[in-house]
Amino acid sequence: MAEPMTVEGAVHPTAYGAEGLDGLSCMMAQTARGHRVLLAALLAEIDLYPGQDRALSALWENGPQSQNALARILGIDVSTMTKMLQRLERSGFVSRSPCPANRRISIVSTTPAGDALRPEVERVAAELHRRMTRGLTPEQVETLLSLLDTVRENVCPEAMSGDGSCAL
Repeated sequence: MAEPMTVEGAVHPTAYGAEGLDGLSCMMAQTARGHRVLLAALLAEIDLYPGQDRALSALWENGPQSQNALARILGIDVSTMTKMLQRLERSGFVSRSPCPANRRISIVSTTPAGDALRPEVERVAAELHRRMTRGLTPEQVETLLSLLDTVRENVCPEAMSGDGSCAL
């Protein structure tokens, strides 16, 4: 087990006893936080926020979608999706237009500026993957993915979408 980290003389606990936060939980929390911080930094280089990359990727892969369908694809709340789309629209990366069959429904599409981001988003994803797996063999990466998949299913089966994709 790694040595405890110290910050200004305080020791960060890795365990709170048998019923509390254990080393695995602490490691998962630190890893998740590190991932979020790194992803945010990489996306900031291309003027995106975390989550916006996933929304754009879903549109690139699936074509124009209603806001509700896009929220379901990403596994996020519709109100969160609305705020994200407002920000992406202000940045000029997506546009929303009324559905011809039902004008109460907004159809979201990428704009040429949004489409131009695709290589950059792919570069960010590749760099994130490279940094996360630095020092691991391809076999270790496969093992890690398998183990994390099991942990994810154990921790939050209700957060898993029907196709096994991450729905957080």
